[in-house]
Amino acid sequence: MIYLALLIVIGYIFGCCQTGFFIGKLNQIDIRQYGSGNSGATNALRVLGKKAAFLTFLGDALKGVFTVLIARFLIAPHVDMDATVVMLIGGLASILGHNYPFHMKFKGGKGVSTTGGVLFAIDPRMALICICIMVVVTGVTKYVSLASVTMMIAIPFMLWAFCGSDPQIIGLGIVIGLLSIWRHRANIVRLIKGTESKIGQKVER
Repeated sequence: MIYLALLIVIGYIFGCCQTGFFIGKLNQIDIRQYGSGNSGATNALRVLGKKAAFLTFLGDALKGVFTVLIARFLIAPHVDMDATVVMLIGGLASILGHNYPFHMKFKGGKGVSTTGGVLFAIDPRMALICICIMVVVTGVTKYVSLASVTMMIAIPFMLWAFCGSDPQIIGLGIVIGLLSIWRHRANIVRLIKGTESKIGQKVER
């Protein structure tokens, strides 16, 4: 169990590295004071533009990738558990660190990019499906939040299709999806009211 505990700590610490926050500081702003108030890629796009959004997405996704790779090659061989379960536990820890970083009063992002990195590292086919969902739903509706929620709903089904029907795997997939959906609750309310911001809308700084 010590290996699993170590993985959780490593994953959480990786997750706490807030790419969007650091990029905001390079631009002399606290990105959490603008737009939606979180430090993820979508808000970076609204506040700082495409380049900052891409770098934020890349940095946040890599946190999930690195954690899963550590889980797969360094932790799983020492733990009497299914390797996919171990990878998902590590991925969940990194997502929690991203969403609730201790050094930022637990105010982070919404976990979409980091979740995408986790899924990519487990099976790139899942990441490809996520990209398709994001592109199609965002392209049709112009709502990144709706695309993100749709992607989260699809996670347990993707895990079932590519990683098997182990209840632990599906359960962890549900938890990971619900974490981001919970972080999107304000967006969901705005979607219902028709007041949600569409992609491309800039925010005054």
